[in-house]
Amino acid sequence: MTDISADAQAPAAGTAGRNPAAPGGGRTVGAAVTPAVIARLARGVTADGSAGTADTIAPLTGEKLAELPLSGPVDVERAFRQARAAQPAWAALPVRRRAAVLLRFHDLLLKRQDEVLDLIQAETGKARLHAFEEVMAVASAARHYGRKAASYLRDRRRGGAVPGLTSAVEARRPKGVVGQISPWNYPFELSVGDALPAFVAGNAVVNKPDTQTALTALWARELFVEAGLPAEIWQIVLGDGPVVGPEVVDRADYVAFTGSTRTGREVAQKAAARLVGASLELGGKNAMLVLADADLDRAAEGAVRACFSSAGQLCISIERLYVHRSVAEDFLARFAARTAALRLGGGLAYGADMGSLVSPRQLETVGRHVEEAVKAGATVLAGGRARPDLGPLFYEPTILDGVTPQMAVCAEETFGPVVSIYRFDTDDEAVAAANATPYGLNSSVWTRDTRRGRAVAARLRTGTVNVNEAYAAAYGSVASPMGGMGESGLGRRHGSEGILRYTEAQTVAVQRILPIGPSMGLDDEAFARLFTTGLKAMKAFRLK
Repeated sequence: MTDISADAQAPAAGTAGRNPAAPGGGRTVGAAVTPAVIARLARGVTADGSAGTADTIAPLTGEKLAELPLSGPVDVERAFRQARAAQPAWAALPVRRRAAVLLRFHDLLLKRQDEVLDLIQAETGKARLHAFEEVMAVASAARHYGRKAASYLRDRRRGGAVPGLTSAVEARRPKGVVGQISPWNYPFELSVGDALPAFVAGNAVVNKPDTQTALTALWARELFVEAGLPAEIWQIVLGDGPVVGPEVVDRADYVAFTGSTRTGREVAQKAAARLVGASLELGGKNAMLVLADADLDRAAEGAVRACFSSAGQLCISIERLYVHRSVAEDFLARFAARTAALRLGGGLAYGADMGSLVSPRQLETVGRHVEEAVKAGATVLAGGRARPDLGPLFYEPTILDGVTPQMAVCAEETFGPVVSIYRFDTDDEAVAAANATPYGLNSSVWTRDTRRGRAVAARLRTGTVNVNEAYAAAYGSVASPMGGMGESGLGRRHGSEGILRYTEAQTVAVQRILPIGPSMGLDDEAFARLFTTGLKAMKAFRLK
């Protein structure tokens, strides 16, 4: 078997110059996110003021963005109390009336998307096109559950214990109050996208978004209330994860968490101790496979989206890229050239191909992974440096070749615009290497033969696999489940699983004429003989 982890003889395309700056334009962060907007949105936080405040920054400039109230344990308790008081009346509404709120939200969102695009960019630093991906994802989920919730939640007839005498119905009841903890990297999609099915299933939600990106979640709540959601049904609390997060988990009837694998384990343990269910979307070290028969131009273009959308701060983005040795040189020349041409910028307008990282911590991790790899012998094919001339947290999209297992970037999640290149000779090698990780969130396969692509996809241990796409095809298929295997999580969002996780299954069975027990003069033995004959007959007649 060929060693696919080391072959540093790749072309050095992309190393000559810096990524160009995107043309200027658009409003500044200060002009878009004014003190009046911040004050209005901050009123949506459940906080009495005793826990103090926290400042957020604008990643594009490094300047203070907002001062937001924090929630203490008393505030979290009050949020759950208010949510529990309001939830029964909300659950009592017909499903179609709850679904109508989602459809009105959908329309309002598309009409007023520029407001939330400004907020997403201001809080995360991502390019506007990547912020729009969040709008697309949320609108798609709102439309899907607005149209399909009644079907997902309807009562279903099931086979009874005794045909003709027993009827059974499976019903779906809301959990009650869902505790949701959402991260900073996709603040709109990962707060609203998970809340949508919870609401239409009849639940209330207490959401703890990351404080850095709380304005986006608060804007979404405000728009949902305008669409008809009772204000008490969506409570938002803010605070440090280790302080406020456990308070949310300790009170919830179900927990929806998106974040790191380490924190996800802690959430799962706390939920399990209370016998409360949880869904967890966690980390990933996602792989893309470029097979020998791939369309190299299309694959190179797709790899740019796969690796550098939202500056790589995307759980389902690609950090490991496996290329068939016979096409590696041609593919890398195309990929590196496209990567080096990406325009970096931070205006609140379309035009930039990539924005900035969100925090100094992310910048430090990215820089450390690249520097350690280069010192240990890896080759930079594109990028490989910070861009303080554009802003405090910009880092160029980076391609590393010659990465070995001893390097941190090989196995650790970087969560930034860095991808490592590896070569392979057979599909078996590529599949084995892609699966050689405890994670299993997303993967991507590129080939002209879609039948072959599906066959390779079936062997990959990831919750989603995209053939000839990076991540959007699977994630955007909102009728299908999305989630991770292994250390990438538990449970699924989207589709039937994404809404049924927020419900309890209840069976209601009605018995007619005769009981299931000795009656009409039958003694125990006669009853047993009668039912033995009946069980044999049900099998013979293929009754289920």
